[in-house]
Amino acid sequence: MNRFDRLFERLPENIDCVLITSDVNRRYFTGMKSSAGTVVAFRDKAYLIIDFRYIEKARRIVKTAEVIEEKKLFSQISQLVKKHGARNMAIESMTMTVSRLFACQKAFPDIEIISSDMLSNEISALRSVKDEDELSCIRKAQEIAEAAFEHILGFIKPGVTEREIALELDHEMFLRGAEALSFDTIALSGVNTSMPHGVPSDKKVENGEFVLMDFGAVWNGYHSDMTRTVCVGEPTDEMTKVYNIVLEAQLACLEKVHGGMSGSELDNIARKIIDDAGYGKCFGHSLGHGVGMEIHEKPNASPRNKDILLPGAVVTIEPGIYIEGKFGVRIEDFVILTENGSINLTKCAKNIISLK
Repeated sequence: MNRFDRLFERLPENIDCVLITSDVNRRYFTGMKSSAGTVVAFRDKAYLIIDFRYIEKARRIVKTAEVIEEKKLFSQISQLVKKHGARNMAIESMTMTVSRLFACQKAFPDIEIISSDMLSNEISALRSVKDEDELSCIRKAQEIAEAAFEHILGFIKPGVTEREIALELDHEMFLRGAEALSFDTIALSGVNTSMPHGVPSDKKVENGEFVLMDFGAVWNGYHSDMTRTVCVGEPTDEMTKVYNIVLEAQLACLEKVHGGMSGSELDNIARKIIDDAGYGKCFGHSLGHGVGMEIHEKPNASPRNKDILLPGAVVTIEPGIYIEGKFGVRIEDFVILTENGSINLTKCAKNIISLK
């Protein structure tokens, strides 16, 4: 069963047609990366309408949809709608612009445009549970990131800047085959580590400081995500204490996480440990998020998410403590949820590392 069939299984029976225009979802359903193209899918057949720039590649790669060269897009879609007798069309409400929606309503006056969140929500839910091919890509992306991490440990020393560390990580990931970066690499040192999503600067690393690195690679469209906090030289007693609290919280989550629990239940495991240690106000973000074709996707492990985390989802576990004006610590792995536990995709050591 291909992904179009699985999507229509999830949709109400009265939905005749779906229009997919977002780059990520188009790639998810067709297997082809492009910056343009329109997918029109019916219950019995799907089509990819794409312009001359991509047509040769599409005809070679796409197996789940008939490839049509784009000439007059709305006219071509109208012909397909009439051919399949569709009475309505669901659109991606979370990514389609208002102007595009108005254009569709004008172009297709005889069919109902369903602009609710239904299609976007069902695609997100479908994407949240990964198949083996997807997991293989995520594993490869993580292998690339971890190899870059092992390299960077020999690069970090007093005098190098945050920006140089970030660039070196990026270079190593691309050198090892990354298609892209999962996001702008975060590399912070000293007092800057108290900013969870700080931007690398020209600040130089000093002896006795933490260096926090949050980064990931993309392989065949799929992302990895990891964070490690290391110390240059010897950490202070306070730094060691805080690091070990974060590590305890993360290890507790890794031990207890499983498919079938809610996102808030998972978040609470780490939050309670950090609260009980007196640092609750220093943990201001959610515990984790889904990872796949996007770096942030469903499901979320947050205090407010009561939704069930399903087996097959890939979720980050990244507790942190950030003390303004001093330092911060975050440790992040990501796992595949199973019915009885999880499989950790992150293999790097995470006991406190002191770089000499």
